[in-house]
Amino acid sequence: MSGDTIECFNCGHANPSWAQVCRQCGFALRPAGRPAGGPRGIFPTDQASLISIGGTLGAIVLAIGLGLFLSKLIPPAPNVATETATPTPSVTPIASASVAPSPSQSATGSVGSTPPLIGTLTFGTGLNSTTREVTGVTTTFRAGVAFAHSIKLTEPFGVSTIQEEVTRVDAAGVPTVVQARADGSIQVDAAATIAGFRVRNAATLIQGWGPGNFIMRVYRGGELLAEGTFTLS
Repeated sequence: MSGDTIECFNCGHANPSWAQVCRQCGFALRPAGRPAGGPRGIFPTDQASLISIGGTLGAIVLAIGLGLFLSKLIPPAPNVATETATPTPSVTPIASASVAPSPSQSATGSVGSTPPLIGTLTFGTGLNSTTREVTGVTTTFRAGVAFAHSIKLTEPFGVSTIQEEVTRVDAAGVPTVVQARADGSIQVDAAATIAGFRVRNAATLIQGWGPGNFIMRVYRGGELLAEGTFTLS
């Protein structure tokens, strides 16, 4: 022990003469109640205390500087509010109301519909020689009965010849022409509005066309005047 320092009895560390406990191990240097000689101010002024305080402050400054340096090496956390896309609310489609057809559309029908024919075709087993209209109206014929048909227009024929085309339709709905228009030319009165024709025995037609369902179409040049269906059995 010297005049300025006091050695610790426990570890031998040199402490200021006024110190109460060892600065190295915390051992009591003076008996309880014995005042230490030394500075009475708030802050120590001896060299050892100043060196100890300076070392502590230096360690704190070094730790702060090291922390700042390491913080620059670590990339900042992404800004979730900036980088996360805001979800766009989905739009629920609204079913459009069906549009009811206007009265004019309902009355007139679709554009481009086929205009009605100007003639009617009627089948029967007999023919009135005066009016040229059929009698015994029917659409089914067999061998042994007559086959008659008449064409009635809403206007005069206007020509002296018309053409008849006959098509047979099988069970599958496939049509086959059994009498072409070119082979079915018939003489008529150009001023008349009705013409009739008769075959004495339907067997003649059955032998030529065969039995089945048939469609007859009557033309004036390229114009379809009338059409009808009949059956040969």
